[in-house]
Amino acid sequence: MFFYGTSRINALSHLEIGGVDTVDLAQKYGTPLFVYDVALMRKRARAFKETFDKNQVKAQVAYASKAFSTIAMINLAEEEGLSLDVVSAGELYTALAANFPVERIHFHGNNKSVEEITMGIEAGIGCFVADNFYELQILQQIAKEKGTIVSVLLRISPGVEAHTHDYISTGQIDSKFGFDLKSGQVEKAIEITRNSENLELLGVHSHIGSQIFETTGFLMAVDTIFEAIEKWSNELSYVPKVLNLGGGFGIRYTEEDNPIPPENYVVEIIDKVKSHVKHLQIEMPEIWIEPGRSIVGDAGTTLYSIGSNKEIPDVRKYVAVDGGMGDNLRPALYQAKYEAILANRANDIAEEKVSIAGKCCESGDMLIWDLPLPKANPGDILAVFCTGAYGYSMANNYNRIPRPAVVFVENGDAQLVVKRESYEDIIHLDIPLKSKLKLS
Repeated sequence: MFFYGTSRINALSHLEIGGVDTVDLAQKYGTPLFVYDVALMRKRARAFKETFDKNQVKAQVAYASKAFSTIAMINLAEEEGLSLDVVSAGELYTALAANFPVERIHFHGNNKSVEEITMGIEAGIGCFVADNFYELQILQQIAKEKGTIVSVLLRISPGVEAHTHDYISTGQIDSKFGFDLKSGQVEKAIEITRNSENLELLGVHSHIGSQIFETTGFLMAVDTIFEAIEKWSNELSYVPKVLNLGGGFGIRYTEEDNPIPPENYVVEIIDKVKSHVKHLQIEMPEIWIEPGRSIVGDAGTTLYSIGSNKEIPDVRKYVAVDGGMGDNLRPALYQAKYEAILANRANDIAEEKVSIAGKCCESGDMLIWDLPLPKANPGDILAVFCTGAYGYSMANNYNRIPRPAVVFVENGDAQLVVKRESYEDIIHLDIPLKSKLKLS
């Protein structure tokens, strides 16, 4: 079993994270429970920033908050000097509530509403990543009404398909995201933005997908973008000041995964950009990247209590936990795989293969198939690794199950950063029916 960050097995044969016994955490805060290794998140963030600093490249490392957005997480991103990506008014509201520096907030999204754009402009955020012509029109209109100038990056589809799941590939031409680079849409968007008195064009943005284990796709995207930049320089006298190459840097979920160190992506991207800049004899653009999963993914562990089991002779043994697709939708959404151990019996030898079932009323609510485990008993604590990205973010109240609590651990201390939902929380927006509805 591979252990992440500060995770280890202590003298009690319990899983320990951040110097805190996970069995104690489960007893104090209940299960399911998200536990985040703060030291590991800091290490991941610093690796990106320090690589740019060592290479003396002006850059912004923006935490992609869609991976995991809470006030405490945004506080941590600010402490580490990161910028911040948001993709909705809710994520922006969270950032503002955390007092994150607005000039370092970047607003993404393929269908920003008038209300969301207005909210971002009134907050004075650093820039909008414009996704389509409709958005440019609305940005121009609202900025003019407010008497201000809005900074913009143009999201482009470079036509590079990353080696990842179809649902999380975003750089190909046939995508809901961005201006198509091959049809002339980008040139038209550049013209519209540069001719606007209320829009300032900072540069371009590209994101080719998620959970990517090699640099080939990123380097191909850089090549493609610089082919376009050469054309823009010659025909439009335009060279971007900012080149945002997105995120998608992969992490290790299981032994089948073989990611490279996050900083390796940065080094190869820098070298490729520098070679193109030298060839074109243009000014070096500021490089922005957007790590999300690679900062929080392997820093998160979910603790569950084991309940019932069902054995089908010569077929399969199911072991059920007190969570499931309500706190981790990824296995049902795109067959994500995980590893896990019994946190309270971490040194016990695996005796059997079992499949971990969630408690939601869906046959598809399965967290892990064919997991080697010691014989599990009701009340044992199952620790599922690498649930820090898109677990809590996608958490839901299906079957009216409350969403879990979240705890940060570091240097032997634990801090509750998100309370467990109560049943009262679940119904607090409900409005009782006051009289019989009349059918018309």
